[in-house]
Amino acid sequence: MEIGKKLKDLRLQKNLTQEELGERTDLTKGYISQLENNLSSPSMETFFDVLEVLGTTPKDFFDSEKESQSVVYTKNDVTIFEDEEKGYAMTWLISDSNDKEMEPVMITLKEDGEFKQFPPSLAETFGYVLAGTVGLEIGEQKFQIKKGQSFYYEATESHRMRNASTKTTKVLLVVTDSYL
Repeated sequence: MEIGKKLKDLRLQKNLTQEELGERTDLTKGYISQLENNLSSPSMETFFDVLEVLGTTPKDFFDSEKESQSVVYTKNDVTIFEDEEKGYAMTWLISDSNDKEMEPVMITLKEDGEFKQFPPSLAETFGYVLAGTVGLEIGEQKFQIKKGQSFYYEATESHRMRNASTKTTKVLLVVTDSYL
């Protein structure tokens, strides 16, 4: 295992410069550079301080049995939740979507079905209507989105979807900072 490379990768994932990491750990930018280039070995205390700032534990850092990133998902990976009362079904399309920044889901709305109302948030939402027509409410604005059309919005106001068709409506949604 290349400890220096792994430290650098973690630092970059946290969007920290060497200088910022150094400031947070009372180390110099030069020393951080030496660690990342395997030119110096930190004491255990220093190493644990660096890992803490980088948001990981020694166990996770050295865990070499972590699975590689999944790229392809099958129908065995999906999870379905149905709310008969509100007339919708939600299908999580990837098994580890809670660990991702984007969460892709399929929403199926029966006739008169409506998806729950969400409060304002920092989430961004993209949708593509696969069948039927979606009635989308964002704050006081109302939209009708038909099969083959897509929509995108920042969820800074309360929002919800409903079926605006007499047929079943299906929508592919991709949401960031999800509140699903």
